[in-house]
Amino acid sequence: MLVWWTTEVECASAIARLEREGAIEQSAVTHAFERLKQLAGGWHEVDPNDTIREAAVRFLRVHSLRAADALQLAAAFVAAESRPSSLEVVTLDDRLAVAARKEGFVLVEVLSDE
Repeated sequence: MLVWWTTEVECASAIARLEREGAIEQSAVTHAFERLKQLAGGWHEVDPNDTIREAAVRFLRVHSLRAADALQLAAAFVAAESRPSSLEVVTLDDRLAVAARKEGFVLVEVLSDE
């Protein structure tokens, strides 16, 4: 698994927000952080660089993305060596999914537990 340099922080932020809002039980929070630590131990990170920054700025101009999502997409684009169809992307963010599809990435369907 290949992820952007800030992925662990972004995931932790999402878990913590749900915890603060009382949207998930404490046992689920504990499990989520344990699972995140497990995943982070096995993934490879794409480090920040000028090429990713330049691609992110371009993506911000052509897609309706937030800065962090543009950086995620740019990291994937650079990791794919400008051949987006060569990598599958997993995201739960609708705007990022739309932009990734338009750039030529194949999106992996994520099934919910519901």
